[in-house]
Amino acid sequence: MTGSENDVNDDQVPAWARRTAGESRWWATSALVGMLVLQYFLPQEFTPGPRWLVPGIGLVLVIVLIAARSFRIDREEMWLRRLGLSLMALLAFSMVWSVYHLVKGLIDGAVSDNAAGLLTSGGAVWLSNVLVFGLWYWELDRGGPAARAHARKPYPDFLFVQMQNPNLADPDWEPNFLDYLYLSFTNATAFSPTDVMPMSRWAKTTMMVQSAISLITVSLVIARAVNVLK
Repeated sequence: MTGSENDVNDDQVPAWARRTAGESRWWATSALVGMLVLQYFLPQEFTPGPRWLVPGIGLVLVIVLIAARSFRIDREEMWLRRLGLSLMALLAFSMVWSVYHLVKGLIDGAVSDNAAGLLTSGGAVWLSNVLVFGLWYWELDRGGPAARAHARKPYPDFLFVQMQNPNLADPDWEPNFLDYLYLSFTNATAFSPTDVMPMSRWAKTTMMVQSAISLITVSLVIARAVNVLK
């Protein structure tokens, strides 16, 4: 088959299903930094260890990942993959820690009776939930961003609208971090899938866990804030 024939065949395959240059790292990096900033400014009782611990470790890992990767995320190396997953695990642990201590404080009455402070802290914890799960969806779907750039896995873990209606989408469309952040946000607000369907069991389980965390956080924080205002 000639090179021109290959080009024609590639044009007939949507970008998400074929090899591409890889997505820009900057949106995901911005979310990572935003998550670390949220962790730093959370009240001490909602952070594991000193306030600087998780942001400090996370920042070091982010810098290493930025230095090791090019502008486009397309390098498939095991140590990079493990480093990225380690960073995701650190952020997930700190988020779960914050949720647990927020809920515990709301139940036993240890949380401040300041409604504005309560809503601010609860909002920060909820936003951490959105960012962490958005990063996890992005990092795990079809093996991660580098694997997606090389089209390693043909079957998606998340079915986006553009995949279902390719005639209504740009042929060069492929999911990037903002699509996974949107998925995380809608799942945390609607407590269910909206227009992005989970296909694999791990995707369904992860979305279920996120919805449960979001529902518990929102309901308890609002109930406590309303009670304080009364």
